[in-house]
Amino acid sequence: VQLVESGGGSVQAGESLRLSCAASGYTFSSYAVGWFRQAPGKEREGVACLTWRDEPTVYADSVEGRFTISRDGDKNTVYLQMSSLKPEDTAMYYCAVRVDMRCTRVQALYNYWGQGTQVTVS
Repeated sequence: VQLVESGGGSVQAGESLRLSCAASGYTFSSYAVGWFRQAPGKEREGVACLTWRDEPTVYADSVEGRFTISRDGDKNTVYLQMSSLKPEDTAMYYCAVRVDMRCTRVQALYNYWGQGTQVTVS
């Protein structure tokens, strides 16, 4: 199982980015997929999650209404659309898969992790 994140970069405040998490070795359709982020000097936090039934959950209050998680089943890819970005969104963003249908913000319950993609907002 391999997860590869992409789409990060450096943007100005107010701009948008779309992160992608591509999976190989299995299909997303039976698992929950979460996005997490870790800012410098801070603990990693849950951002959003998508159940196997495409039910989204946003964990971070600070991104509510600005970030959207979605899936493209044909491409076995999960996206995190980020709009109205703020400097405080600057972080390394990771996707993770839980071998379970349900989302959770408990990071230890996720089985596979990607290497991360950096997002910098200035």
